[in-house]
Amino acid sequence: MDKYVKTVTLDNEIEARLVASILSERHIPYQMGSYHDTAYDGLFQTQKGWGYISAPLVYHEQILEIIAELREKAQMTD
Repeated sequence: MDKYVKTVTLDNEIEARLVASILSERHIPYQMGSYHDTAYDGLFQTQKGWGYISAPLVYHEQILEIIAELREKAQMTD
């Protein structure tokens, strides 16, 4: 089993859901974590981002390309 390493920080929940959908569709293994902590009412999400994606190193470039493409499209609609 490959070691999962943090690949990218996610900006928000919408981005997280989109990325998860794309990664699942492409059969790319990943783990997603949120920085939300109920004890601090989401304080860490404002400092660190919504959460992160971890994946085997072999998939890092693919995931970074997916994120870059999504963020570029999101900026075009702003």
